[in-house]
Amino acid sequence: MHKEIEFKLVEACKQGDRRAMDKLVREYERPVYNAAYRMLGNPDDAADIAQTTFIKAFEKLDSFNPRYRFFSWIYRITVNESINLLKRNQRSGPLAGNEAAAGPGPADIASAGETSREVQAALMALQEDYRAVIVLKYFTGCSYREMGDVLQIPEKTVKSRLFTARQQMKELLQADGLLQG
Repeated sequence: MHKEIEFKLVEACKQGDRRAMDKLVREYERPVYNAAYRMLGNPDDAADIAQTTFIKAFEKLDSFNPRYRFFSWIYRITVNESINLLKRNQRSGPLAGNEAAAGPGPADIASAGETSREVQAALMALQEDYRAVIVLKYFTGCSYREMGDVLQIPEKTVKSRLFTARQQMKELLQADGLLQG
């Protein structure tokens, strides 16, 4: 969706236009869910985070800065909410995040099989900052600039984190025998 269309829809939402809100939700519900799923590894948690993301986004629509894309803003909310849930789960007990989700999610349906589960498990083994850049780059197709906007970090830091995240993923996948050295 183009930035101009997003802006018009956001402005319409601010005026109470439910159809504009529905269009934004329909446009971003799947990418938001997928980002949360890749961050959390659990379809139920991802669905909860997706719902929370849209609720928070529409409650705080007045704080949206039109200089940025709505896409970047809503992804930032998704990543923040996912990280907050991970931290809450770590405080209350160990996160079962080093394993792939047991239930089928959209990613499982699209790329079913053992390899998909092992890649998800490797992704879940990464720290949240590294997981976020992998998710944004490879599962949502963000550019470096968009990733910087979403994560509120310089583009240079995005590239550095992505390099480190790729190296860690490579090591994890080699250890699992999915990649050759």
